[in-house]
Amino acid sequence: MKYVAAYLAALLALAILDGLWLGVIAREFYKGRIGPLLLDPPNWTAAALFYLVHAAGIVVFPVAMAAGVGSGSGGWWGGSGTTALLYGALFGLFVYSAYDFTNLATLRGWPASLTVIDLAWGIAVSAIACASAFLAVRFAA
Repeated sequence: MKYVAAYLAALLALAILDGLWLGVIAREFYKGRIGPLLLDPPNWTAAALFYLVHAAGIVVFPVAMAAGVGSGSGGWWGGSGTTALLYGALFGLFVYSAYDFTNLATLRGWPASLTVIDLAWGIAVSAIACASAFLAVRFAA
């Protein structure tokens, strides 16, 4: 049950925060830089697959590491929220770097400013989703 709680918390945090980010806060920023590349409407199936996979990755890697799973340090009940936040930020850096640096390397006209902003966002949203998942594990008992 703790894995389900962590997964759902991560998925909910990602959906809400990224929905606000991409749909409201940074919408014009992205449109102004890569408008011709954007689909209207977005490919919702591909988006859903990303969020499903990213939430699973958050639970399997940074949340498990922060909780000390397999380390003999208390399992899912050990660790700290701060550690979860830091591991989540690092995970976000890795995941969003794969996307942003690949685009920067392969797409004509991909702006470096977009890479910087999107990386910062990926780090933040992944950290928050990871901390949310970690807290859900703590309260899922």
